[in-house]
Amino acid sequence: MKTVILIPARYASTRYPGKPLAHLVGASGVSKSLIQRSWECACGVAGADAVFVVTDDARIKAEAEGFGAQVLMTSSACRNGTERCAEAVAQLPDTADIIVNLQGDAPLTPAWFVEALIAAMRADRNIACATPVLRSSGAHLRRLKEDRKQDRVGGTTAVFARGGNALYFSKEVLPFVTKDFADEAETPVFHHVGVYGYTPAALRQYAAMDPGQAEELEGLEQLRFLENNIAVRCVEVDAKGRDFWELNNPSDIDTIQDIMRREGLE
Repeated sequence: MKTVILIPARYASTRYPGKPLAHLVGASGVSKSLIQRSWECACGVAGADAVFVVTDDARIKAEAEGFGAQVLMTSSACRNGTERCAEAVAQLPDTADIIVNLQGDAPLTPAWFVEALIAAMRADRNIACATPVLRSSGAHLRRLKEDRKQDRVGGTTAVFARGGNALYFSKEVLPFVTKDFADEAETPVFHHVGVYGYTPAALRQYAAMDPGQAEELEGLEQLRFLENNIAVRCVEVDAKGRDFWELNNPSDIDTIQDIMRREGLE
């Protein structure tokens, strides 16, 4: 099954304008843009046949082509990354069986997260859309709760049924947990990792559907599938001791750079 990774990137982010061009300094002191780090992550995924940056902005296009990425240009009418991927599919030079949306704000995403997603879709041809979820440790859960306490939009959480199909995604910390956990203890809260796998048919369906109330309230694109009774398979992944965080706010840069230094990530 041919797999293509698309990295949707827009300049006009509401919370962080210009985010794809923000620079992060790795453990060796080298500074690279967020979009370059996301592209390098995608290029390290085994089983991916091609990687494209997908944008509507000339500045992001110039940056991406500067470090050697292939770029597909889409319209500015795309409201989220999934719509951008749906528009870009028509421009692919070859037909793909699996389209992976690796959102450009998670440079700490290990390649094996994406590989697990691809493997799940190859193993079950009935999956229309899939996404990774990561069980939070006690320390990670406190970080999620602190963002909410400070009224910052932080990580997204996922709740799913037996069998793995999603029940809901939220920017609130779900399920509601009052218990305090030790730093390394497992918790019942799953952090949603901002990567999606779709079939081309699922992307066509998505583009033809209007946003629902939950999607608009939460600002989470994947809820459009759930609101239209299309299953989203949650694939649990193993961090293997790595810390994971996304760049949602300018304040996240320091957090991510600290993790990169601590873990020796270039």
